[in-house]
Amino acid sequence: MASADGRAGGHDKTALDEIELAGELMIAASTSEEERLATEQIDEVLLDRAPDPRSDGPGG
Repeated sequence: MASADGRAGGHDKTALDEIELAGELMIAASTSEEERLATEQIDEVLLDRAPDPRSDGPGG
């Protein structure tokens, strides 16, 4: 979705990535029996993400 003032959508992709990460953390927190997620659990959630095939990284 383009912005009203014609800016490129680069910031939109970053915002969507951050929202996805936050959602994954909320899911992990809601399924945890502890009051808080341990640092190791947070790392596991954030680092265990599969690379996005839509990313503009090498080979893309």
